[in-house]
Amino acid sequence: MFVGRERELAELQRVLKAERLVTLTGVAGVGKSRLARQMVERGLAADPANSCWADLWKLQDEGMLAALVADACGLSDHTPRMPVDVICDWIGQRDLLLVLDSCEHALIACRRLVKTMLSKCPQLRIVATSRELLHLDDEFAFVVEPLPCATDATELFLQRATAAGHLSGVEDEDRVQELCTYLDGLPLALELAAGALRHRSIEELLQRPRHELSRSDDDAVRPASPRRHDVLRTALGWSHELCTPKERLLWARLSVIRGRFDASLAAAICSGGPIGAEEVGPMLAGLVDKSVVTRRDEGYLLLDTVREYGRLWLAQLSELDTMEATHAAYLLGQARRADETWTSAEQTGWYRMIKDAHPDLCAALDHYLDHDTEAALELSTLTGFYWTCCGHAHTAQHYLSRALEAGDSEGPVHQRALWALGLTHLLQGNHDAGTRLARQCLEHARTSRDATGLLRGAYLKAMSDLLQGNARQSLDLLDHTLRIAGVQGVQEPAPQAVMMCRMLRLFALTGLGLLEQSRQAATVLRTECVAMGEHWIRSYADYQLCVIALRARDGERALEHARSMLHAKRRIGDTFGIALGLDMLAAAFSAIGDGHSAALASGAGQPLWDAVGHPQRGAPDVAPLREAGENLARSLVGAGAYDAYRREAASADPGAMLAWAAGGGPPPSGDEAR
Repeated sequence: MFVGRERELAELQRVLKAERLVTLTGVAGVGKSRLARQMVERGLAADPANSCWADLWKLQDEGMLAALVADACGLSDHTPRMPVDVICDWIGQRDLLLVLDSCEHALIACRRLVKTMLSKCPQLRIVATSRELLHLDDEFAFVVEPLPCATDATELFLQRATAAGHLSGVEDEDRVQELCTYLDGLPLALELAAGALRHRSIEELLQRPRHELSRSDDDAVRPASPRRHDVLRTALGWSHELCTPKERLLWARLSVIRGRFDASLAAAICSGGPIGAEEVGPMLAGLVDKSVVTRRDEGYLLLDTVREYGRLWLAQLSELDTMEATHAAYLLGQARRADETWTSAEQTGWYRMIKDAHPDLCAALDHYLDHDTEAALELSTLTGFYWTCCGHAHTAQHYLSRALEAGDSEGPVHQRALWALGLTHLLQGNHDAGTRLARQCLEHARTSRDATGLLRGAYLKAMSDLLQGNARQSLDLLDHTLRIAGVQGVQEPAPQAVMMCRMLRLFALTGLGLLEQSRQAATVLRTECVAMGEHWIRSYADYQLCVIALRARDGERALEHARSMLHAKRRIGDTFGIALGLDMLAAAFSAIGDGHSAALASGAGQPLWDAVGHPQRGAPDVAPLREAGENLARSLVGAGAYDAYRREAASADPGAMLAWAAGGGPPPSGDEAR
């Protein structure tokens, strides 16, 4: 529960009516992020639906700042534009509130990005939280002070202590206020102190010495009292002293994890030596009880300041390098398993894992780029395909390019990295670069008799041909490669590569009008995917079956396959694929005479196409189906009504609209959709 700050919230609301850049500044632990979060949740500066939140504490490489902010805005750009251009183009004239949390992690990069966004997006307002100001023109500095000790600080402390069942001494209000005063009313320090009551009385806490662990040289230049830095260290030190030796070690080891985690992840990375894997769960509970580890959704999280403290201890224990290597090795192992089981029922789980582990994968890649370039190349390759499919093409391209530049081998991993890099270029519409890399992959595979590499190279080249309207050239290459791959290869080709080429072959057959051949091949491939539990290839088999049904004027069958495609794409989290599926669903609704639902499906897809930024919206041969469906829907309900329904869906809750689109039933009403 949020406590106090009513005056600050009212003042912040007033300031944001006049200022476009407001920086909440103050000492670590004073509650800058919580104040900003409360402002957003209450809708004091903008409707929550028109607010975006970027957690910059996840950032390790300043060069990825714009990509992180784009991700926070829900953008899944499939164009070769720079991420900052993507963000500015998408925001445009929108009345949007953007929160940049913990800017001190990338102060210079934040300064550049904020200046650019404010100049190009006239209705944009930005709230930054930072221990240091950005020092930009027109920046309004909003200093967040500690809670008043006699009122809000005492209430916060009592609430946290009561919620945790730590009631020792809290009935003595004078001593509680004395402790709050001793801790300068810092919210994080108060919560840590409340957690400490399980093992110490308030009287004992007041007698503890101030803690000065590793005070950094730059503390004195920060815009906050050095005493308050000492206060926070004191509270962190209390918590640290109250931990068992194993809990202290776990706290330190957890500091290498950047994002949310569960007990199994913590055990996999942090167990070893004195910590047994079976002990991690109970120890996490102990750290939660002491307010060191925070429960977040269904997992755990170390707050930024708590992580920094743990990292200091990890360095003092001389385990920092070892734990970073362990963290990176674990993620590489997970990526290998994801690749090995990609065509199985585990596929959708791996998509979720790689999405959730995004900050940790970036940290692992940064580590490997500094210490093991071959591992960096492998990890960037294995994650690059997932990232490219699910809206992180710029991130994939960034790490693939760096790893390829850093490495010097020409082996299979290097060739697959070139393939993955080529895929990022093609899906961004950069056909020249994608085609060049496809030819390079094909040439190497033919020379080395690498059957899997040959199929991947053919997939890349055939995709380039399809996207440029050369379906015949694409089909000939795929048929030839599928025929000879198993004969010319030294080893059997990977099933994944074979199935991907078979999938792309469906696009070529449909593009050439060979509908019965395409339908038969798609039905066989889809059946195989269902038996495996695979969803990505299956979704595109459904897509082709939908296109074929539309061309055959079988609206009911088209509707069935469009919904099946959307169901699979939702499980994977593929924004581009979901947008494509909604276009097909709209065309299918038109084909059965339901112009209202067609307009809703088309409108629901528009924000996704805006987020994707892709001008082509699928293969070239599908455009006539989309246009014909739209024209028919307009004639069914009238042009004015069609546009009104479409606007309604575009502004509705995306989750509700997508649940309707994939699951059937009546469309959500205006209230349900918002």
